[in-house]
Amino acid sequence: MTKLWGAHMPEWIGDDPIERGFICLGWPAAGDIFALPNDRDAYKARLQQTHPDRKPGSIRIDAGILLRFAHEIAAGDIIIYPSKHNRMVNIGRATGKRWREPGYGRDDYELPNFNGVDWLGQFPRGEFSQSALYEIGSFITLFRVRTHAAEFLAKIGKTAPSVSAPEVDEVQTPDDDAVSQNASLLAEETTADFVLRRIHQGLSGFEFEHFAAHLMECMGYTARVTEKTGDGGVDVIAHEDALGFQPPIIKIQCKRQSAQVGEPEVSQLLGTLGEGEYALFLTLGSYSRQARIRERNSPRLRLIDGEQLVEMILNNYPKMSPRYRNMLPLRQIYVPDLKGE
Repeated sequence: MTKLWGAHMPEWIGDDPIERGFICLGWPAAGDIFALPNDRDAYKARLQQTHPDRKPGSIRIDAGILLRFAHEIAAGDIIIYPSKHNRMVNIGRATGKRWREPGYGRDDYELPNFNGVDWLGQFPRGEFSQSALYEIGSFITLFRVRTHAAEFLAKIGKTAPSVSAPEVDEVQTPDDDAVSQNASLLAEETTADFVLRRIHQGLSGFEFEHFAAHLMECMGYTARVTEKTGDGGVDVIAHEDALGFQPPIIKIQCKRQSAQVGEPEVSQLLGTLGEGEYALFLTLGSYSRQARIRERNSPRLRLIDGEQLVEMILNNYPKMSPRYRNMLPLRQIYVPDLKGE
């Protein structure tokens, strides 16, 4: 029976899994996890040997993750990978290829274990129900997706398989800190999803331009929306002085879309710049790698994606008008922050 797996990878990994066709996980000290037998106790013993400071409950959970990654993901299984760097949900089919690539990753986070994936599509988070996004927000690196299988499979034109009861060992009992940290991360993701969904559903494209102008004013700029036609891609003009004569002048293009923005649209905005002018691109979605490369090579360009836009909104929320605060009803709370521990 085809299984659906959710996989989490660190944000810094970027587009590499999509371009190279894989999912991966760490545990470099555990050695070759593919050489161990298909037996949970063998993985427990290995982790107890290589990670003696881990709690017994964590060892059991981690052993289960490694076992499933090395032995249970089968060719044809569906992989769902929510990529944090661009807020996309990537869906693909496992190829059955497995390999080790020691040294892959960063100095502080090595990821040597790989499973091949043929990626079938990338979809903005806004195209999924909030409950489906919650299911793939698991704190576990590798997990089964069951409740919303049909919703994810429909995106790639597939029908959900019959769902069996969870295996006994699949029920996880993480420690309290893991649960608390996951709750914090889910709260952040859910808030961002809520804000972006409300903007997309509540504002037209032209209204989003006025929202962007208002946000710039909350940040201390004077801003005005340009005419609807003949603007060369410029939707809003912002400046620090009241009359708009003194540089820098910021030309802003607004895209009320959850899909990726490509390099050609970014270049069009750059083409409108004159002396003392800067370009700011705002979108509810994300940007292609080529667009980000253009940003790195263009000191007068700044690209703001959906996640960064949410951060700008939260930072300036008290200054926003009642109209927009009613559209985005939010209240401030404190959540556990255990990332640095």
